[in-house]
Amino acid sequence: MKIFCIGRNYVEHANEMGNEIPSEPVIFMKPKSALLQANTPFYYPEFTNELHAEAELVLRICKNGKYIQEKHAGKYYNAVSVGIDFTARDVQDELKAKGLPWEKAKAWDNSTVIGKWIDITPAIKKDDINFCLYKNKELVQQGNSGQMIFGFDTIVANISNYFSLNIGDVIFTGTPAGVGECVVGDELEGFVEDESLFELSIK
Repeated sequence: MKIFCIGRNYVEHANEMGNEIPSEPVIFMKPKSALLQANTPFYYPEFTNELHAEAELVLRICKNGKYIQEKHAGKYYNAVSVGIDFTARDVQDELKAKGLPWEKAKAWDNSTVIGKWIDITPAIKKDDINFCLYKNKELVQQGNSGQMIFGFDTIVANISNYFSLNIGDVIFTGTPAGVGECVVGDELEGFVEDESLFELSIK
């Protein structure tokens, strides 16, 4: 499987991070080893002192494709969830300042969490999906798919221009404003609409 991630896909988040608004999707990738497996604890990594949790809607690819037209892109994913792109922010800031890639800050082992999947049916409005993240029972992030700069179909089509999409790949579609720091002992819970899709303790 491949883990695709879209950066800077919400205007307010781009602004809070001091980044320019992109004119096309910002794509980066994580290896399979970045995915935290079910029933595996999450441990605060030893190489950072500033761990941030970024909540995002996640798509599951259900059909192999390449050079997908945007009007057909909806046929290539069949489920949505909420996940966390954990980021070692201090490491990322240092890498960005040197003009270096982000992998050490984003793609380390177990840096990626995906909740339970929700099948996408005709009743689901893909451009109006609410999601949120609670930390210690307090709301810290919330977003709606309609706020994304680039919607699901645009993202899928754009990625497929550069990379083959295969069954089982996942796409993190970007995080809204409100990204914040986590510490050992924090309890995180992610929701799509009113349904809790994951709970996580930082150890």
